[in-house]
Amino acid sequence: MKLLKVFFALAFFTTILFAHNHDKKEVVITTTKVANGIYMLQGQGGNIGLSVGEDGVLMIDSQFAPLTKKIKGAISKLSQKDIKYLVNTHWHYDHTNGNENIGKDKVTIVAHENVKKRLSEDSFIKAFNKTVPALSKVGLPTVTFNDKIEFSMNNENIEVIYQNNAHTDGDSIIFFKNANVVHTGDIYFNGFYPFIDESSKGDVDGVIKAAEYILSRIDDNTKVIPGHGKLSNKKELTYYKDTLIELNKRMKKLISEGKTLEEIVALKPFADYDKKLGGGFLPPEKFLKIFYGVVKANQ
Repeated sequence: MKLLKVFFALAFFTTILFAHNHDKKEVVITTTKVANGIYMLQGQGGNIGLSVGEDGVLMIDSQFAPLTKKIKGAISKLSQKDIKYLVNTHWHYDHTNGNENIGKDKVTIVAHENVKKRLSEDSFIKAFNKTVPALSKVGLPTVTFNDKIEFSMNNENIEVIYQNNAHTDGDSIIFFKNANVVHTGDIYFNGFYPFIDESSKGDVDGVIKAAEYILSRIDDNTKVIPGHGKLSNKKELTYYKDTLIELNKRMKKLISEGKTLEEIVALKPFADYDKKLGGGFLPPEKFLKIFYGVVKANQ
């Protein structure tokens, strides 16, 4: 237990890594068919999305570098075509640590311009006192965009849309419009408290706004690939959005009343949500402290 607490304190993303498997050699990459030609891969780190077909493979996020061989093995069971594009939903290294391995295969890496900027230099995550080293050139995006970028491949219209200051300052949502699928990146954590990165200009209001935007574009049949957690849908994403609105409201009220962080922790203002959402990589008190910091920083 003490060891796990050390992981929580020192390395946000490695806690995700070790939550279910304590050795990368034990990791199994699981494949879920989401729609025709669209798949979700889960291992350790952020959920990977795939579009496979005659035009090749478009891959969303790359998880951790030691898993690249297993990830490629899972992809090879779905398609013998090359990976043509790797789209990064944001910069966090449980989504980009495999970039260098993928980039060595001459894959075009695509991301918002803020993602390239953060991956190009050492970055610091205040909430976990964690410095993340820059990636080498081969792992950096070679195609960047400001607002959105579109792909037409595998009989699919793929739209990648930037969301300003949500989980970070570089988040993108990927819509597979023909298949009625959306990959949310870490704008959406399904089933547990999310991490919003104050150090990367993340904002609770921005996450809520992004979730509302996704909901405005999907229907009850849409398959939702979250950044973390199981395959989801509109109903579950709506619950997540409504939860964040409520938590945000409570925290803003407490801060406006002049409550200190210590006082807020003692009040346990999110206790009624802890049982349902507190079993993920962020224990309730850690989540509360991070959430407080993000809300206060964006007032």
